[in-house]
Amino acid sequence: MTRLRTLALTLGALTALLLSSAPQAALEEGKNFVTLAPAHQPGQHNKIEVVEFFSYGCPHCARFYPMISDWLAKLPHDVVFRRVPVGFGRDPWINLQRTYYALESTGDLARLDGPLFRAIHEERKPLFDESSIADWVGRNGGNADKFAAAYTSLGVNTQTFQADKMAEDFRIAGIPSLAVDGRYVALVPASGDEAQGLNDLLATADQLIARVRSERAATRATPSAAPAPKPAPKSN
Repeated sequence: MTRLRTLALTLGALTALLLSSAPQAALEEGKNFVTLAPAHQPGQHNKIEVVEFFSYGCPHCARFYPMISDWLAKLPHDVVFRRVPVGFGRDPWINLQRTYYALESTGDLARLDGPLFRAIHEERKPLFDESSIADWVGRNGGNADKFAAAYTSLGVNTQTFQADKMAEDFRIAGIPSLAVDGRYVALVPASGDEAQGLNDLLATADQLIARVRSERAATRATPSAAPAPKPAPKSN
C-alpha cells in the first residue's frame, strides 16, 4: 500500500507540473483582443500600462471589481495600472464618472470605491445624481461639502471630458475593458458564463503584458544602425 500511495502521489505531482507548464492558448485578434492603430502613448514610458475602462453603474464591472482587486495585488513591478470611468452619453453614468474623480480629489476614493459598487448593485440604492451621491458620501464617512465642491470643479470637468475622449480614442464599446500599453485592448470572449469571461479577460491581459514585455526586449536587443561614415577632409 505504501508503494502504491507513493506512486500515486508521484504521478499526481507530475500531472500537476505538466498542467501548470502547459502553454496558454494563442490569442486571436478580434476574439481575445484588438490592436489599436495608431497606438496611444502610455503615461509612463518605462512601465507597461494597463488601463481599466469601467463604470460604477455597470453590473459586470461590479462583479469584476473583486477579481481585478485580487489581480492587482500580484501586479509585476514593471506594470502600472489606472482606471478610467466611462459615461457612454448616459446621464447617470456621467454623474458616476464625476463621482470617481471627486472622490479621488477629496482622498475618499480608496475607502468608498468598493462600498459604492455594493450600494448600487447589492443594496439597490439609486445613487445617480449629485444630491443623492453627496448625501451617501456624507453618511459613509466622507465630507459631503468637500465632495460637492469637487464634483462641480473645473478639474473634475476636465478629467471627465478627457475620460470620454480616451474611451473614444481606444474604441471602447463595452465594459469592463482592459487596454495594455496603449496598443492592445483585451476583450471578453463571447460566453454564457460571465465569471469565466471575466477570468478570461484577466488571462488575456496577462498574455498581452507578456507580449509587450517580449516586444520591448526584442527592440532593446536589436543593434542600432551604425553611424554614417564622416566624409574625408578635402585636400588643398
